[in-house]
Amino acid sequence: MTDMPQAAPPAYDSEHTPYDALGGSERVHALARAFYGCMDENQDYAGLRALHAPDLEPMQETFFEFLSGWLGGPQLYVQKHGHPRLRMRHASFPIDETMRDQWLACMAEAMDQQGIDGDIRVFLDARFAHVANFMRNTD
Repeated sequence: MTDMPQAAPPAYDSEHTPYDALGGSERVHALARAFYGCMDENQDYAGLRALHAPDLEPMQETFFEFLSGWLGGPQLYVQKHGHPRLRMRHASFPIDETMRDQWLACMAEAMDQQGIDGDIRVFLDARFAHVANFMRNTD
């Protein structure tokens, strides 16, 4: 059996964004809802859930706004809150490898629930892993 050459994933730019590849606002909103639903319901993410307020709905909406702009869609978060400054805004939360891994597993579960696969999934897995690792602030 020979190895077949793999096509390079599509390049994302201002004309073809990850936001568009996901399906726009409705799908990004569904991903944010799925992420917080998984966090709230799955005990594997209890540590991550404990870092959040009892009512997840406001944070879920903020996360949607962030994802919208981060994925190349409307800059909803920036319009309301300014630059994300992710590390600064999360500095008060201990984010170690365990929290990083819980966040990534929760996001993977949410993407699975939403049927996100193919090139966009490969892209998102890599980007989310990069950001989650960047957010670590403790050993």
